[in-house]
Amino acid sequence: MSTSKHIDKICCVVLACAIVLTVVFMNAGRLGVQTVSAAVGYAARLFDPDRVHTIDIEMDDWDSFIEGCTDEEYVDCTVVIDGEAYRNVALRAKGNTSLTSVQSYGNDRYSFKIEFDHYEGGSYYGLDKLCLNNIIQDNTYMKDYLVYRMMREFGADAPLCSFSYITVNGEDWGLYLAVEGVEDSFLQRTYGSDYGRLYKPDSMDMGGGRGNGHDFDMEKIDFGEDGTPDPWQGETEGGEPPAFGGRGMEDGERPMFRGRDREGGEMPAPGGPEMGGGAPGHVMGNSDVLLAYTDDDFDSYANIFDNAKTDITDADKTRLIESLKKLNNREDIEDVVDTEEVLRYFVVHNFVLNFDSYTGGMIHNYYLYEDEGKLSMIPWDYNLAFGSFQSDTDAAGLVNYPIDTPVSGGTINSRPMLSWIFADDEYTDLYHQYFSEFMTQFFDSGYLAELTEDTRAMIAPYVESDPTKFCTYEEFEKGAAALEKFCALRAESVSGQLAGTIPSTSEGQSQDSAALVEADGIVISDMGSMGRMGGGGPSKRF
Repeated sequence: MSTSKHIDKICCVVLACAIVLTVVFMNAGRLGVQTVSAAVGYAARLFDPDRVHTIDIEMDDWDSFIEGCTDEEYVDCTVVIDGEAYRNVALRAKGNTSLTSVQSYGNDRYSFKIEFDHYEGGSYYGLDKLCLNNIIQDNTYMKDYLVYRMMREFGADAPLCSFSYITVNGEDWGLYLAVEGVEDSFLQRTYGSDYGRLYKPDSMDMGGGRGNGHDFDMEKIDFGEDGTPDPWQGETEGGEPPAFGGRGMEDGERPMFRGRDREGGEMPAPGGPEMGGGAPGHVMGNSDVLLAYTDDDFDSYANIFDNAKTDITDADKTRLIESLKKLNNREDIEDVVDTEEVLRYFVVHNFVLNFDSYTGGMIHNYYLYEDEGKLSMIPWDYNLAFGSFQSDTDAAGLVNYPIDTPVSGGTINSRPMLSWIFADDEYTDLYHQYFSEFMTQFFDSGYLAELTEDTRAMIAPYVESDPTKFCTYEEFEKGAAALEKFCALRAESVSGQLAGTIPSTSEGQSQDSAALVEADGIVISDMGSMGRMGGGGPSKRF
């Protein structure tokens, strides 16, 4: 009787609480409440790294889609992920050099991008964008996967990934790497609902695929004898280029950089034949992709702002330019750089030697994240890591590549996001400290060797049955073995560099090479390379 008497009041109270909780949840960000990211759902599902997942793409006219892949136009399809179907999903091809060079392999194995929210605002357990990497130029199948794992586990912000076997309308297509798109879901998972601004700096005349250098043409690039992109073939001016900003630079002087300025004129080339790492000083692109400060004009940073991945305002642009100015002048570093994250990023990056990146001659394949004026780096695209950006390179030179002059195709001073580390002894010491921690975590413990071997064993049956792979199964086995040996010898050299028994700069190694680690028996191209064309399976059509 008592319960019956008060039931209406109880129901009203419960309803009111439910409404209040709903309002709080919907406005959590504005109320200062940190919500649990919806991305947790997809992180525990598709990106479970302990198994190979399955993705079936269902499309009525697959042949027509493949024939038009280089147009990078979205097409409607259904994707079935580990048995769960998602309809009205958008699919297109993606990539830059990989997109234009796929057909050179006699193959239709493009990388793909899936947008769950393209048509109806849907998602896969909170995931908005998914990249399916075709693992081109990587005979090991593992370079991207291992680097992303190392980045995340060492404390750098990095996308989730897992191996997925792709079928099309139920028929085998191949083993791909599924990678979390670095967009809204990634940002919310990594930084919370009140995240900052994201950019993917990329020179529009250099590469980057849809919206990022879509006019890129591999045929316009000359390759040097080692297979490295060498667009200016040694036509550099002598002398060390000045540091960007205040140090070593006259007032009003623009940074020295080979490329085109805002007015379309030719800018001077940096440095001489030996530039901060022993490599020729050839750089492709424009100074803004280097994160160089030139002036306060928004147009001077078109390759950053035009490639924003979040909505940006003029206030955002002004704030970023001010941060770049301080970064280039090495002022208030703690205020304009997330030093912890960036140091950890460069420790892993400089170990794995990816010169198709910010530290190489083609300045791309990184994301720039900014929040309240503080900058950090997010890794992207490591299929040419472990020295394989060059096709014919002395393995010992790569195994021993100096950790304190880690730039190829330029100088440390020409990379403002890196140069602050070596401009201050305190930061250099911290960099070495983190490098020592990295070595202990991944090598002294035997963890990376175990992870590599377990991953190789997990994917081997799928590689063997992969009908569109870019290499033979025997080449995969040889590449995996070369990768394991390379990492072991690289770890030996880096440990010596940290201990002081091996020089940690290019100058030091050129003067004293006696202690360098030998790399007999390693052929870098066994792991795949930029210059590796041909091979692989036949073109697959349905």
